[in-house]
Amino acid sequence: MPGQIRVSLGTAIVFGLIEGKLDVQPTTAYLMTYKMGKCMANCGFCPQAKGSKSSTELLSRINWPTFPTAPVILTLLESVKQKKIKRVCIQALNYPDVFAHLEALVKEIKKGSAVPVSVSCQPHNTKDIERLAEAGVDRLGIALDAATEALFEKIKGAQAGNAYSWEMQLHLLSQALVVFGEGNVSTHVIVGLGETEQEVINLIQRCVDLGVLPALFAFTPIRGTALQARIPPPVESYRRVQLARHLIVNRQARCSDMLFDAEGKLTSFGLTKEFLEPIIISGLPFQTSGCPDCNRPFYNERPSGPFYNYPKTPSMKDIEEIKRQLNCG
Repeated sequence: MPGQIRVSLGTAIVFGLIEGKLDVQPTTAYLMTYKMGKCMANCGFCPQAKGSKSSTELLSRINWPTFPTAPVILTLLESVKQKKIKRVCIQALNYPDVFAHLEALVKEIKKGSAVPVSVSCQPHNTKDIERLAEAGVDRLGIALDAATEALFEKIKGAQAGNAYSWEMQLHLLSQALVVFGEGNVSTHVIVGLGETEQEVINLIQRCVDLGVLPALFAFTPIRGTALQARIPPPVESYRRVQLARHLIVNRQARCSDMLFDAEGKLTSFGLTKEFLEPIIISGLPFQTSGCPDCNRPFYNERPSGPFYNYPKTPSMKDIEEIKRQLNCG
C-alpha cells in the first residue's frame, strides 16, 4: 500500500484530520493518489499537470493535503460506520506505479467495509480496467473533459503534449462498459473550454446513448495552469446545459428534440413550460452531477457563489435565481 495519500480539505475535516468548519459536508470521501511532484500528463486546465506552476496540493480550486495512508484508511472506515460517508472516490494522477497503488488502496478499503468505491483515472488498456474491477472498484470514471475532438486535442491531447486521443478515450469507455456494466461507468465533461452549448449537449447525448454517465463541471481557472487566463462559463449558459443534461440522462428528452441558434446556443428544450416547471422547482438538475452521493462542495465555486453545482437541494430563493438565469420567470 502506498505510504502517503492526498485527502480533499473537506474530507480531511470530516475525518478529523484537520480542524475546520464546513458550510456543507461532503457525502463522498475524496482521496487522491500521491506522488512526489506533478502528474505525468499535461492537461491545460489542471493544477497537477506537469507543466503547471500551481501548487501540488491543488486539484481544481480545492486543497488536498497529504497524510500517511494507514490512519486515513482507519478514519475513513470509522466515518463510514458513523454514516458520515456514503462513498469513496479516488482521483488518480498518472505515474508508473499508479495502478498498483489504486489496487492496494481499494483492497484495503474493501477489507474493512462494503462502502462503494469509485475511481477516476486514465487506464492505458483493458488490462488496467480489469485490474481495478478485480480489486473491488464499483464504478470507473474516464474523463473526456472536452466536448469536441478538436478541443480535446488542444487541451488534453497531442497539442498539450499528451499521448491521449479522443478515439482512444471513447474506446476505453466502451471497454469499461464491458467490464463494469452499463450504469457503472462515468465521464467528466467540463463546460467553458470553448465549446458551444450544442456541442456539449451533443456529447452528453452521445455518452448516454453509449451507457456512460456524464458528470458536469464548470471550467475553473487556476493560477499557474495553461488556461489560467480563461474565464469561467456564464452561469446562465451552464444552467441551460445542466437542465438539458438532466432531461437527457432521465430519458425525458433528446438533443435532437432541442433547438439551437446559429451560434449553438440552446433556445428550446422541445418541451412545454408545464412539463419543465416541476423539474426546475425540484432543483435536481442543478445539484452536483456524478456518482451517487457525490456532492463535491465548492469544487467549482467559492462559498460566496455564484454556484454552478449546488452541493445540496437548492432553497426556494435559489430556485427563483435559477429561474431568472434560465429566463423562464
